[in-house]
Amino acid sequence: MRLSSGAVTQPTETILELDDQPIFLRRAGDDAVPIVYLHDVGTSSFDWIEPLALGGGIAPDLPGFGRSGKRGDLDYSLAGHVRFLDRMLEALDLDRITLCGHGWGAAVGLAWACEQPARVQRLVIVNGVPLLGGFRWRGPARLVRLPVVGPIAVGLATKRIVRRASRRASATPGPMPPAFVASVAEGFDLGTERATLQLLRSAAPDVLARAGANLAAITAPALVLWSEHDPYIPARFGAGYAAALGDATLETVPGAGHWPWIDRPEVGERIVAYLSS
Repeated sequence: MRLSSGAVTQPTETILELDDQPIFLRRAGDDAVPIVYLHDVGTSSFDWIEPLALGGGIAPDLPGFGRSGKRGDLDYSLAGHVRFLDRMLEALDLDRITLCGHGWGAAVGLAWACEQPARVQRLVIVNGVPLLGGFRWRGPARLVRLPVVGPIAVGLATKRIVRRASRRASATPGPMPPAFVASVAEGFDLGTERATLQLLRSAAPDVLARAGANLAAITAPALVLWSEHDPYIPARFGAGYAAALGDATLETVPGAGHWPWIDRPEVGERIVAYLSS
């Protein structure tokens, strides 16, 4: 396992030109079957800097977020992001991967894996947006989906508002770390506002559930990590994913919010150790 050496490699930053748009990538290591990390709505590959340094891998900014392309004619739906992931892996000449997805990134990774399960060697799902029946959006995402309130809500993502809102997402008494808050606020420009509106409004619960109809076809070993105090996605969906996937183990993370590896750094070590086995 890579962790046994204790080596830490700082990720490099590169731009991949894909379908006439820039895709920002953080990369570390050169494994033939790398870990691919996919982030949640509103954040970016910045979330994965520590896991990348621990175990290597690739973390893109999904189209519409971070420093990747944010054109108005792009498709920011689940299907659009699944097509992006497939095209990115083709451009990087990657046939097989290990996969770690958080929130929306988990939904994207799983929807892609449902279509091409043989290409996934191992899988970690962290507080994933459910591709399962019975899900309803909560918190800021629910507001953004509303017809009139949505554009106003998404336009309020200033650094001060992001810092205040992050208190709910964190299991600690205070907000998320300053560097995390700054990364989210700096990346939330007009392009990300537009992408977030399209993404959330296209992701109706029935659309998500249909995308997960073939989850049992994913037979790669999977670890489902679910925070005890996630305010956005109830813990029962962690159990639902563990039951729906072909070979999955569920672990509940106490004392953690929506980004458990940020609240508890040892969770990042657990992710890397599992995917590196």
